[in-house]
Amino acid sequence: MLWVVENHSLPRTAAFFDLDKTVIAKSSTLTFGKSFYQGGLINRRAALRTAYAQFVFLTGGADHDQMERMRKYLSALCRGWNVQQVREIVAETLHDLIDPIIYDEAASLIEEHHTAGRDVVIVSTSGAEVVEPIGELLGADRVVATRMVVGDDGCFTGEVEYYAYGPTKAEAIKELAQSEGYDLDRCYAYSDSATDVPMLESVGHPYAVNPDRALRREALARGWPILDFNRPVRLKQRLPVLSVPPRPALVVAAAVGAAAATAGLVWYANRRKAVTV
Repeated sequence: MLWVVENHSLPRTAAFFDLDKTVIAKSSTLTFGKSFYQGGLINRRAALRTAYAQFVFLTGGADHDQMERMRKYLSALCRGWNVQQVREIVAETLHDLIDPIIYDEAASLIEEHHTAGRDVVIVSTSGAEVVEPIGELLGADRVVATRMVVGDDGCFTGEVEYYAYGPTKAEAIKELAQSEGYDLDRCYAYSDSATDVPMLESVGHPYAVNPDRALRREALARGWPILDFNRPVRLKQRLPVLSVPPRPALVVAAAVGAAAATAGLVWYANRRKAVTV
């Protein structure tokens, strides 16, 4: 579907991915609830509430009102958290918690876009302290995420500096297009939620992934392709989907190695023949 390599004489392009239930099978923020509890950032009651919120998110998705309630809850919850401690907890548990829930289909798409010469950008409502390490794990080129205000003491104040949600995501994409030279008409976007319609309609190739009911209706009405991702798999267990051409230096090294091996075999065969005679 995406195998055509970009013509670099044309403006650059990118593929923009929502994160939760688009690239990974759960909520990126809520997935770390148990780890935050074990690290002493939240109490047992908050951990149970976070687990319940994860269940609601997985079974029914989240509309605008639910997202607003979740934003207020999480903003209040993280007030006073030490930012460095949050980053350390995420780093320590990232592979155990996130790696197993990455959709195989999404990982393949990311590979295909990179092979075609496109940048990959993760655009998520979750906090930057969570999204940036996940983006690095996925090999994303850039990340757009919600940013919380950090006080002079290195702790979250509970206030939101930048909220990557709804129309704000579309604005961020347009700003990136200006700064990076992306041609949005030739760019791609993927999301599961109707709240991301502004992001999807800002590019020339929008895709609804595991769409909620509202986005499915919108996609059908607009003729947007609908993709179903249902195979979470650890990245290290995936077989390479694409055959990426090796770098010239490696090709030369392989050729020299093969020639040397062949010459060695010929010398050995001739030597055996001479000894036999």
